[in-house]
Amino acid sequence: ISTPLTPMSCRVKCSAIEATYTPRTTYLMMSNNLIVLLSGKRKSGKDYISEKLLKVIGEDKCAIVRISEPIKSQYAKEHNLDLSELMSPNKYKEEYRKQMIIWSDQVRSQDPSYFCKIACSEAVPKPIWIVSDIRRKTDIKWFKATYGGQIRTVRISATEQTRVNRGFVFTKGVDDVTSECDLDDYTEWDLCVANDSSEECDCVINKILSLINIV
Repeated sequence: ISTPLTPMSCRVKCSAIEATYTPRTTYLMMSNNLIVLLSGKRKSGKDYISEKLLKVIGEDKCAIVRISEPIKSQYAKEHNLDLSELMSPNKYKEEYRKQMIIWSDQVRSQDPSYFCKIACSEAVPKPIWIVSDIRRKTDIKWFKATYGGQIRTVRISATEQTRVNRGFVFTKGVDDVTSECDLDDYTEWDLCVANDSSEECDCVINKILSLINIV
């Protein structure tokens, strides 16, 4: 049994961008498919845990979906930047992070779910999707409205010292704006986990696997 995602189209126009988007129809395979939404501050370990989950579950059953990918792809195209570098965890991405936040906020002001729609329309159909970078209440609202009971939400936390040890440096205009802070007061998580050590990371993986009934 396959569950179709409703094809959507939207038009965004503002001072920074005018874009027309009509995605292809995408299908998630199997009637019991799940979408895991991961959220957390910068350097909390979202990407690392996503990759570990992918390895444990298997690429035949699972795919990582990144909302940031269409943001970076479109931003790179419009500003003639290296997309592969923007997608990497190096300093190149950090140089443009603030500008991308401002630009994407302008797009979201017209359609809050714009980048969620693109990311899902371009995702590889698999029984399990791991959305590795949920940042806003509007992201969660759109996923729940679109996929209902298929959604599982996970908040990953780490102490500020742990994040600093992983390379976090507070940046004004990045760490004190909606993209980092909007979910600070969100409480309706299916699972909240701490990720401050290798041992805790293993525990996080096991708890998420249990949440989606994979043990």
